[in-house]
Amino acid sequence: MLAQKQIRATPFAAGPAPRAAVRMAQGVRARARPAAAMSVRAEISYIMVKPDGVQRGLVGEIISRFERKGYKMAALKLYQTPRDVAEEHYKDLSSKPFYKDLVNYIVSGPVVCMVWEGKGVVATARKMIGATNPLASEPGTIRGDFAIEVGRNVIHGSDSPENGEREAALWFKEGLVSWDQTMTPWLKE
Repeated sequence: MLAQKQIRATPFAAGPAPRAAVRMAQGVRARARPAAAMSVRAEISYIMVKPDGVQRGLVGEIISRFERKGYKMAALKLYQTPRDVAEEHYKDLSSKPFYKDLVNYIVSGPVVCMVWEGKGVVATARKMIGATNPLASEPGTIRGDFAIEVGRNVIHGSDSPENGEREAALWFKEGLVSWDQTMTPWLKE
């Protein structure tokens, strides 16, 4: 399991925004943490905008949906996927007839890799993303709004908290970023 080095040692309560503002005024910046250093308090999900989503200019829209929902970004990069990373990522599908095509597709162009964190982020992200087959995705989901074919379905999202941890460690070997989200008291009790 990935662990997270916390900037704040106490749970969020009324008043974290002033502490964050003081740290910002003092020049304290967000810190990188190893991907193997995530907290057990925060669930994470690995989200990837696939090459079709990048080419179609959907990255900003997708990020915006996660931000508006209130999740916290812990990592982000534009990345040209090496074949070995794509093969490791999709290893559970290696016996499927479409595996080779899927790997070839993911390495065909840049992807945008992200890690989002927050309560229930994996399940909620799956609902926001929609069904693997875009034709079965509800309007309002990312795939329901932007995709037509399974082979060009715009986005990947972790399917379990365990896979969120595994995928984040695979795609972000350089680590995740720990920072204070000042809107937290407005999102959580």
